[in-house]
Amino acid sequence: MAIEIRETFQVAAPIEQVWSFMKSPENLAGCMPGASITQLIDERSFIGTVKLRVGAITASYDGTMSFIKLDESTREMTLLAEAKEKGGGTVSGTISASLVAQPDGSTEVRCESSTDLTGRIVQVGRGMIEGVSKQIIQKFVANVKGMLETASAAAPVTADSSGTPVSPPPPPPVKEDSINVLAVVWKVIWDAIRGFFRRLLGRS
Repeated sequence: MAIEIRETFQVAAPIEQVWSFMKSPENLAGCMPGASITQLIDERSFIGTVKLRVGAITASYDGTMSFIKLDESTREMTLLAEAKEKGGGTVSGTISASLVAQPDGSTEVRCESSTDLTGRIVQVGRGMIEGVSKQIIQKFVANVKGMLETASAAAPVTADSSGTPVSPPPPPPVKEDSINVLAVVWKVIWDAIRGFFRRLLGRS
């Protein structure tokens, strides 16, 4: 099952700071709920784990992620991800991001992901998987914005020996050690119910 998601968001931080943050594997994993890095292969490749918690049961997906595009001049990146679950399911796909500087000094981040899923998870249906994926992406975006915007506002920018501005490192986010699928699924269902009644009342 192929799932595609697009997300655009604004970060109240300069493009140089956002780019430096986004191209760090540690930062990306630090903002993704349930994700962690177990080994850095090199500056462009790493091995990691994503945990999904369904009630008292936790499933782990182990795999690799590599930057197959990291263009400093255009501020564009693409990551290739491949992971397997012990039950036989697989996840593979790409995640792309491009940064655009805004007139007010903020940065617009445009993200696209294309993911192919196999295994038992596809039995819940495309609509549910897409809804859950969007909720996870929204949490990731909130963590990225929170870390970068807090860092920009909390401390003054200093300079290195060459006079180049250096921003303070962002604080680590407070995030879940695993993705609570039941909680996310319930929010997806509740959002759908509220949308249905809004449409119903709007027609009456």
